[in-house]
Amino acid sequence: MEPPEPAEVRMSQAIQPAHANPRGELSAGQLLKWIDATACLAAEKHAGISCVTASVDDIQFEETARVGQVITIKAKVTRAFSTSMEISIKVIVQDMLTGIEKLVSVAFSTFVAKPVGKEKIHLKPVTLLTEQDHVEHNLASERRKVRLHHEDTFKNLMKENNEFDDPICDEEEGMVSTGGTAVQSIELVLPPHANHHGNTFGGQIMAWMESLATISASRLCRAHPLLKSVDMFKFRGPSAVGDRLVFNAIVNNTFQTCVEVGVRVEAFDCQEWSKGQGRHINSAFLIYNAVNDKEEMVTFPRIKPISKDDFRRYRGAIARKRIRLGRKYVTSHKEEVPICVQWDISNQVSLSNANVEALKNLAAKSGWEVTSAVEKIKIYTLEEHDLLSVWVEKHVERPAHLTYHLLSDFTKRPLWDPHFVSCEVINWVSEGDQIYYITCPIVNGDKPKDLVVLVSRRRPLKDGSTYTVAVKSVLLPSVPPCPHYIRSEIICAGFLIRAIDSSSCTVSYFNQISASISPYFAGNLGGWSKSIEETAASCIKFIENATDGGLINTF
Repeated sequence: MEPPEPAEVRMSQAIQPAHANPRGELSAGQLLKWIDATACLAAEKHAGISCVTASVDDIQFEETARVGQVITIKAKVTRAFSTSMEISIKVIVQDMLTGIEKLVSVAFSTFVAKPVGKEKIHLKPVTLLTEQDHVEHNLASERRKVRLHHEDTFKNLMKENNEFDDPICDEEEGMVSTGGTAVQSIELVLPPHANHHGNTFGGQIMAWMESLATISASRLCRAHPLLKSVDMFKFRGPSAVGDRLVFNAIVNNTFQTCVEVGVRVEAFDCQEWSKGQGRHINSAFLIYNAVNDKEEMVTFPRIKPISKDDFRRYRGAIARKRIRLGRKYVTSHKEEVPICVQWDISNQVSLSNANVEALKNLAAKSGWEVTSAVEKIKIYTLEEHDLLSVWVEKHVERPAHLTYHLLSDFTKRPLWDPHFVSCEVINWVSEGDQIYYITCPIVNGDKPKDLVVLVSRRRPLKDGSTYTVAVKSVLLPSVPPCPHYIRSEIICAGFLIRAIDSSSCTVSYFNQISASISPYFAGNLGGWSKSIEETAASCIKFIENATDGGLINTF
């Protein structure tokens, strides 16, 4: 393991049986305690005064750690604002017998400097030493915007959820209510539970919440719950030694192999306890997978909301899932490993056929979930491991063959798609295949992006079938990366156009999102932007307003 950076704080812990759950794996609650302590020390190293946890971003758990292995937690300040700081946290597990290291989690938390008396605080800026420091510094600003707009985004999505029918709410066999998953517990805050400020240690509260949420999830699945992620949450207020903390947990909703559990925490001092008037200090939402005794992934039963509160929690889980989906792509900067292949005349046919086949296979996959439905436009998403795909379905009042002609000519794309600044043909391979050079606008303050893509077009073999426009990135030696642009990649994308009748059609746009183009989608998927809906509406308008003159002659 490389030596620590100057501003970095590290904690290394050998995992003992006391740290583990019954399966011999490191307890997620224990890990949350270590993460919070390490992040706090990193914040105080930068600030030079005491700091307290304000919020924690989504924490994704990629790997489990077991007894006998060593956990190393690295934390450092990525950006300082006036009185608050964003802390980057990276968790690594190492097997001591093999020396193999694996990434457990990457997370971000916000700490606030705690001034002494009436002293005003203005934190010093972070010294940026590496290119990655600069990247995270820029992304920290975007992550901060997401945090500040979180509540408004959630309210807007809840309003949207109430405006269109949720197909998941349809009655089906095997649906269950969540009443049997409710769990309550109480903890008395003792001196060992307090931090060095005298308040209840934030990591301890998170650990208690995780323990109760695990019980709730296990009551639904009758299997072994595995914590997959913790949703972003804020600490609403402090508690202190002597307080009674009451925890209530219940399952909110399920999503195939995932379940969301909500936990609410109220604090009571002696007087509040006798009156039954507590302080709401925290709420958190934890997402679990589960495995059976054979280590097979369990599919959760669908939830049947009954009471008004059931429906509120059910729809809230849907909104949070969408926000989580978008936030996932602004919480970290992933280095993309190019997977596109070099194009040349010898592999022209195989690349073209593979391009079309990949699009059809993406469209045929199961598990697509509706995230938005507005008038003529529906948006679906599909998550597979670390891959996210988007499907935008549009109803267009124009014949399928004319729609195909307009959408398959990418030189027209900038006329309706704001994500494309320019599109030029650099190699007319054949009637069905063209290679384009595309430039895209600046996003998140970075350099603009560019692409080299193969567009493969297929008309149906018979009337009434589907028109196909498949897109994927290729390497072309004659168009090397330019220093003024970030060369990006489209893994698999394109249009499938199906005729409804002689004067209308359905246009389905698919995109398997790569890390380099995710910034263009993240805001929309997370609910704080309408860029996909706006682009789809612009596409519909462009097609429906196009004149027939000159189009018919091309066939």
